[in-house]
Amino acid sequence: MKRSSPALDIDDLPGHNIRRLHQISVGIFLNELTEHGLTPVQYAALQTVANHPGIDQRTLARTIALDASTTGGVVDRLETRGCLERRTSPEDRRSRQLELTAAGVALLAEAVPCMQRAQEQILAPLSERQRDEFMKLLRLLVHTNNAHSRAPSEAIK
Repeated sequence: MKRSSPALDIDDLPGHNIRRLHQISVGIFLNELTEHGLTPVQYAALQTVANHPGIDQRTLARTIALDASTTGGVVDRLETRGCLERRTSPEDRRSRQLELTAAGVALLAEAVPCMQRAQEQILAPLSERQRDEFMKLLRLLVHTNNAHSRAPSEAIK
């Protein structure tokens, strides 16, 4: 006699809903930033380099919670587009420091309002109070579970 699995409603599972929200978030982001041709990860890289000029590629990877090879591909694409440049670190010739180019600064300036619209659209169904609580709980889940990530994030010190 074959046993059947228990019936579970996947809509009641947090992981399923988080995955769906991620899909929705990426879809909204890509719609808002279509004209700029930026992905959420590329935006994160550009914004982080803008916030920390001269950041090395390994630190960038840890900061935006990506593995080194994925980060390398992101940096390659942004460098090919003329938005980033890699410079050899004067302290460690093996390390590459990242800087935004003038084109990268311009792209980021144009992209920020679109990115902000995307964030607003994602949270639009929530009241202001719900948004604050949602973000508080989301940060708690991310921070508390960070060590379980394939590429844990590390804050820049």
